[in-house]
Amino acid sequence: MPDFDMVLFGGTGDLARRKLLPALFDAHCAGLLHPAARILATGSRASTTEAYLAALEESVRPGLEHAPPDAWAAFLARIDYVQVDADEPAHFDVLARRVLQRAPEVVVCYLATAPQLFAPICAQLGRTGLNHPGVRVVLEKPLGHDLESSEAINAEVARDFAEDQIYRIDHYLGKESVQNLMAIRFGNALFEPLWRREWIQDVQITIAEELGVETRGDFYDRIGALRDMVQNHLLQLLCMVTMEPPASLSEDAIRDEKIKILKALKPITPQEVAEKTVRGQYRAGAVGGRPVPGYLDERGIAPDSRTETFVAIKAEIANWRWAGVPFYLRTGKRMQARVAEIVIHFRDVPHAIFPRPLGLSPQNRLVIRLQPEESIRLYFLVKQPGDTVTLTQTSLDLDLANSFKARRAGAYERLLLDVIRGRLGLFVRRDEQVQAWRWVEPILETWRDSLVPPKPYTAGTWGPASSSALLSRDGALWHEEV
Repeated sequence: MPDFDMVLFGGTGDLARRKLLPALFDAHCAGLLHPAARILATGSRASTTEAYLAALEESVRPGLEHAPPDAWAAFLARIDYVQVDADEPAHFDVLARRVLQRAPEVVVCYLATAPQLFAPICAQLGRTGLNHPGVRVVLEKPLGHDLESSEAINAEVARDFAEDQIYRIDHYLGKESVQNLMAIRFGNALFEPLWRREWIQDVQITIAEELGVETRGDFYDRIGALRDMVQNHLLQLLCMVTMEPPASLSEDAIRDEKIKILKALKPITPQEVAEKTVRGQYRAGAVGGRPVPGYLDERGIAPDSRTETFVAIKAEIANWRWAGVPFYLRTGKRMQARVAEIVIHFRDVPHAIFPRPLGLSPQNRLVIRLQPEESIRLYFLVKQPGDTVTLTQTSLDLDLANSFKARRAGAYERLLLDVIRGRLGLFVRRDEQVQAWRWVEPILETWRDSLVPPKPYTAGTWGPASSSALLSRDGALWHEEV
């Protein structure tokens, strides 16, 4: 592992406290960080390193139940606080001197800030020399609110950084089970011949959250679920499920295949939006036995807001492998359970010689669970013990957390280490982002101009009833309804 400085812009923010610093701490405990590596956390307010570390004791340490006191103390010794206001060039001069004087092999600038700050921060990094070939800049989503704003940010960042220095992060691509998806498809003769329209009936990709907007109401109300989850996470997972075998595991070989899928997505025209999409907004209900308010009652939400907290979409891919196969994408807040999964429904056998079990259609399906636990489960039919030939459903389970003795890195830890090592394969290339925005924009624009508000759904359910109707028109059911 090379020596590095990691500059966390937005070091006092929610993402840094909940995800980035815990991920770096895990890497530190595993001995994966260079002994001299340093973390420079920035914030716009004047403060001291001592005060910042004291705040981490209160906000980060309680969530690290496994943290030995000596390891935590050694990790804190890596951290310094630096005041950096994006509107103050002098702050960047101080930051640059601190980094360039030490001259680490790699400098990672993680922009965990509002996207409107990406361009001015990168411009100041370029002005002060913090854009030399050893510098890598990580951009968090959402990168803009539409194609035009996204491309404006990309163009500004590209003035000071080459494309191979820009890491557009999507943390779902760092999950172990997503990596295993490639291994299942391209490492086994068992699945690849079946991974096509002739044998797959439909594919479902779900990312459901129990949480509401929490303290992010004002931000979320300007973004919504389509921008927040579909344009990036769900479309990236769709690409991983459907892309052709890459020529190699090199970063461009993988990303070249993903862009082909994004270009092959059939556009959803304004006339088709009502038929192929569902948008919803949660109302008051109960999650985990606890009453929760409706979206319009959350702090920071306008009382007449029409921002969607739920999206379901029927997508299609117009290529030789997938023509005619529906892909159902779904995401929502305040749903019945926290789950992220990919469900592959295989077609039934062409001639059934056994009596069909009730309520088991389709009979073969592969469920790849991304969270809360990571697992892979293959459902199939077997004979039930007895004198008669009666079929019943069983499954082969691979519990990834318990099947291997090796330590498992979290998604953010894996991706942060990839940035330090200079590996771009699990990050989003600019042309991928452009194509994703092109596909979702007609939906966004149609919803914006529509007089029909989002469908209401009760918190603690699986979303609006029209979400189930979206599938039932094709004779399909969501996985939890089977």
